[in-house]
Amino acid sequence: MLKKLLLLCLISLHFSTYSQSKEVKIISWNIRDFGKTKNSEELDKIADIVRDTDILAIQEVVAGYGGAQAVAKLSDILNRKGSKWDYVISNPTNSSKYITERYAFIWKTKHIKIKSRGFLVKELDEQVEREPFLLNFYIEGKKFTVLNFHSRPYNRDPESEVKAISKYILNSFTSPILLVGDFNINDKNDAFNNLKNKGYKTAVVNKKTTLKRKCYRGQYTNHAIDNIFYSKQIQKVDSKVIDFIKTCNNLDAGRDLSDHLPVFFKFSVI
Repeated sequence: MLKKLLLLCLISLHFSTYSQSKEVKIISWNIRDFGKTKNSEELDKIADIVRDTDILAIQEVVAGYGGAQAVAKLSDILNRKGSKWDYVISNPTNSSKYITERYAFIWKTKHIKIKSRGFLVKELDEQVEREPFLLNFYIEGKKFTVLNFHSRPYNRDPESEVKAISKYILNSFTSPILLVGDFNINDKNDAFNNLKNKGYKTAVVNKKTTLKRKCYRGQYTNHAIDNIFYSKQIQKVDSKVIDFIKTCNNLDAGRDLSDHLPVFFKFSVI
């Protein structure tokens, strides 16, 4: 009897450890004008905000001088904070001069692996202003795909872009996938219905993620437009909007980092 109990305990411990090791933490963050405007002090503050995640997906990396350098510097700062990180940067999106951007992923290499450096989804080039950046990640041999996306502004029909990306995802993937980014529309918008009807869920629901220029009656957040959508093969563990502002006194300094708050999502691959 004692031997059976010990065996059951060992099996339980094995599966508990295995389950925990599959958990992944990802942060999606539109870091405004991420490039030469960010000094070393600001990059260090950004690193402190994201250092506990496994994967950081960045939107709005400057396409010209300074964007790639800022990503490399942030990765280097993170490397000096206790874990080994790697990064990839997309090519500039195929957009008009003042709209084109890059995307970036930075991740801890201990458990998260990649086999290629990702690509911009050219199939969507004609349907969106800034085509999303796709990268496949692997955790303990299990693949999951992340699409990093920054839509056009709210007054320029981001809904049609969301519908185009949704169609692409639903026609192209059966494996675990996350769509992360700044959608410039609320997660309750009907444009997301095609994804939701196929079982996709959101990391956060109607949580404001943009920062006002000034506090109004103690409130400094504005619109719920940043989120993470995930497929049925992804199991949610935890999620939140990371509020690094906390009080109105910190708003000006916080906006030096970005005018968006990051979205955090902890999950496991089923």
